[in-house]
Amino acid sequence: MKELLSGNEAVARGAYEAGVKLAASYPGTPSTEILETLATRYRSVYSQWSPNEKVAYEVGIGASLGGARALVTMKHVGLNVAADPFMTQAYTGVNGGFVVVSADDPEMHSSQNEQDNRFYARFAQVPMLEPSDSQESKDMLVAAYEVSETFDTPVMLRMTTRISHSKGIVELAEPTQGPEKKFVKNPAKYVMIPSNARMRHVALTERLERLRQYSEATPLNVVEKNGSKIGIITGGVAYQYVKEVAPDLDYFKIGMSFPMPLQRIAEFIKAHERVIVVEELEPFYEDQIKAVGYEVQGKAYFGHLGELSPERVARGLKEAGVLKTVPVAAIPAAQGMFPRPPVLCPGCPHRGAFMALKKLGVAVTGDIGCYTLGVLEPLNALDSCICMGASIGSAIGMEKVKGSEKGTVAVIGDSTFLHSGVTGLMDAVYNNSNVTVIILDNRATAMTGGQMHPATGKTLMGDDAGKVDIPTLARALGVKNIAQIDPYDYDSVLKTIKEQIAAPGPSVIITTRPCVLMPKRIMEEPYVVDLELCNGCSACFRISCPAIEASSQANEHGHPKAEIDSSLCTGCTLCSQICPTEAIMLKSQYVKG
Repeated sequence: MKELLSGNEAVARGAYEAGVKLAASYPGTPSTEILETLATRYRSVYSQWSPNEKVAYEVGIGASLGGARALVTMKHVGLNVAADPFMTQAYTGVNGGFVVVSADDPEMHSSQNEQDNRFYARFAQVPMLEPSDSQESKDMLVAAYEVSETFDTPVMLRMTTRISHSKGIVELAEPTQGPEKKFVKNPAKYVMIPSNARMRHVALTERLERLRQYSEATPLNVVEKNGSKIGIITGGVAYQYVKEVAPDLDYFKIGMSFPMPLQRIAEFIKAHERVIVVEELEPFYEDQIKAVGYEVQGKAYFGHLGELSPERVARGLKEAGVLKTVPVAAIPAAQGMFPRPPVLCPGCPHRGAFMALKKLGVAVTGDIGCYTLGVLEPLNALDSCICMGASIGSAIGMEKVKGSEKGTVAVIGDSTFLHSGVTGLMDAVYNNSNVTVIILDNRATAMTGGQMHPATGKTLMGDDAGKVDIPTLARALGVKNIAQIDPYDYDSVLKTIKEQIAAPGPSVIITTRPCVLMPKRIMEEPYVVDLELCNGCSACFRISCPAIEASSQANEHGHPKAEIDSSLCTGCTLCSQICPTEAIMLKSQYVKG
């Protein structure tokens, strides 16, 4: 049986076929759909969202200790959060098979950096597999459990955005139960006090040598011979690109990229007059090959930055003298199209808070979420965004050095607050910081598609769950100044932020409107513009709502008047509140002429 599956869907299918018993994650593009697919299609696998990636990883460790096969998934920066248990589990090894999926994001389509997580495998000295399509995404996940249990190690499956989201035909297999294992007490293996850890480090080193031998023999690494004098060493999605533009070359396709099969690669190099390495981001393959004394070329033609494409690969091969021309098929048809900038959705409840913050001119430390878009024109309301939960700690530091005369405000979403903002707020209380924290509670992990979290009252699998009460949690942390506001009431938002900035000690403001799209689109009565009353002042344009656009009419100075697309307007009221001429009104109240 065959199905058309994305890479993420294929990973979920692989988990089902491999007999995985537990999967845990925190949603993050490009990895989110793996757990969502498991929860909806393969409910024999217990699947859960955890508050953050570190907790998810530790839940996976517990399942492995209990004898079950476990899967933990996250985007690349999520592994930074989970690095502590990841590095130590390399020492302890596993009981049931354990695989961590790291979904990297070259070109930073949805991320704050494009770090190359292949180095994490080398750093922790754990084996890593790199699929190049959906079929391999499934098959390599299944193979990863065999490697994990054979060598007593966690295994990394490294995906990238294009592999995660591209679809391909996948040959399905029947699910297996996996090996039957039970928890067995073994403190010397799993309790990492220094004396035990020293012995486990020895075991890790010995294991790595066995893995090197396995990498040399495994069919996961493939040589494709076409009789060319030039050879290509590549892997992952880069293999697809170079194969598309230069199908007649010889290829060494790396599937197990750590430990690398350096002996087989050496044989491949010796069999060719010239060898070029094609890989995205850092020279992970290239540097290791050069380190053992073989001359190859790569990054000189393809660069370190951004994701590859057939066109970029073809241009690199042309520069290297391998191709005479860039194939027309490699040039994207969309080249030169007008870009579509990201923007907060019509009716987004974050908009009112950013309008007020911009007016007040305070320093605003931001965080990871939809609200990061508040940095863009015309709102211009964010001054920093570093990583999950950093807004509160950054605000504390700025306040302590009196960096802003008008006050310091941190903005953070509800899911991000529970992910890694709670400890920052605890720090603000403990160190008596005069910061204001605005928790933009839209009751979902909205940026990645509206997933549940510990304050929503529902689990990933749809069960009722305990619900964190954010105001009560803030109070329990010691915050005395707590206010809840309707972000659509602009005057109240402005007044409340002013009051809380002036209040001594830390304060928390919590917004109370849900995401307008999740779990379903909220559409109230739309607004319209009376063009006779509109004076073209542009006040409504400055709130950055996609439903508001320039009309064909202009004022005496040539400035366009506004009109509202009623199919997009959610009826949030913000534009009507700031219109100085009251030209914006409910559609039912508007009478032409």
